[in-house]
Amino acid sequence: MFHNYKFKNLDIKLILAVIALTIIGIFVIGSANESNQQKQILGMILGIIVMSVMAIIDYDFILHFHWLFYGMVIALLTSVLLFGSESGGATRWIELGVRFQPSELSKILLILFFSWFLMLHEEDINKPKVLAMTIGLSALPLLLIEKEPDLSTTIVTMMIICVMMFVVGLSYKLVGIVLGISIPSIIILLVLIARDGQTILKEYQGIRILAWLKPDKYPQNSYQQQNSIMAIGSGQLMGKGLGNEAFDSVKNGNYISEPHTDFIFAVAGEELGFVGSALVIILIFFIAIEILLIAKKAKDISGKLICVGMATLIGFQSFVNICVVTGLMPNTGLPLPFVSYGLTSLVTVYFGIGIVLNVGLQSKNNNGRLF
Repeated sequence: MFHNYKFKNLDIKLILAVIALTIIGIFVIGSANESNQQKQILGMILGIIVMSVMAIIDYDFILHFHWLFYGMVIALLTSVLLFGSESGGATRWIELGVRFQPSELSKILLILFFSWFLMLHEEDINKPKVLAMTIGLSALPLLLIEKEPDLSTTIVTMMIICVMMFVVGLSYKLVGIVLGISIPSIIILLVLIARDGQTILKEYQGIRILAWLKPDKYPQNSYQQQNSIMAIGSGQLMGKGLGNEAFDSVKNGNYISEPHTDFIFAVAGEELGFVGSALVIILIFFIAIEILLIAKKAKDISGKLICVGMATLIGFQSFVNICVVTGLMPNTGLPLPFVSYGLTSLVTVYFGIGIVLNVGLQSKNNNGRLF
């Protein structure tokens, strides 16, 4: 369970980047919604404790519980549909004394499960039977998340699994076939959705896409993104300052709903300007790259897959969040990792970083031996 690690191999740069990004998030959250700042500080402290504990537990030992993790995912996601609390037309939370969002933890647990499963089938990943098993094991949790409904988290989770499959050796030919079908299908889907009376997607999903494609025609549904773009632009180079009381502030005028969660980047853009926004993006990029560097030196394929899964989660989810806030994608409900308010999101991503750090502690050198 525990090893005699050489802690000189601990990735201090990754830890500092994660903490720095979280602190920026705490300041911006305090400016957007001061009542939640103390909770986010508590979340960071709890996250650092969880990260520290997971960093010293051998990830090989953790992966012994792979089926338990998968069972927990199914049980948690099912309990949301049966007993979860509703908010904003979606049922994504469970009240356990504190509000808990199982789909956030599920992403980490599925990374652990598929790190074991894909390691086991590394040599035969392209066989029809193994592909069918992988798709079947992926489909159940993805369907449960989509039923909440939470399409954006479903897409992020699916992307994580797909990237892990690619890294373990999924055939380029198969990837090409999937992309060759998916890209034209998405284009056709957007064309069909743009027509009046479409029944392909749920009404609210179709309206979000239509509001993105035709904001002038759907102002009541596109105002959030349009105001977000205005807020970011108004920050100019250096921003208006944290906690400012400027009369022309989009945030102060309450033109962005829930600015401390999914649209936190808009507040950062307005108050920290281009410099602050760029710093947030650079830190996210640095964290994702640093995790991939750890993956490169991992002692085995399961360690590599854990790191790749976490890098995909942080990188892709951040990409989607920022694209939504800047109007490059339809509105979704994804938090910005380490920055958006949300204890479940913050603590679970620290949990994942802790396991990544343990992979780094067991890195191999150029001769393939453990340090």
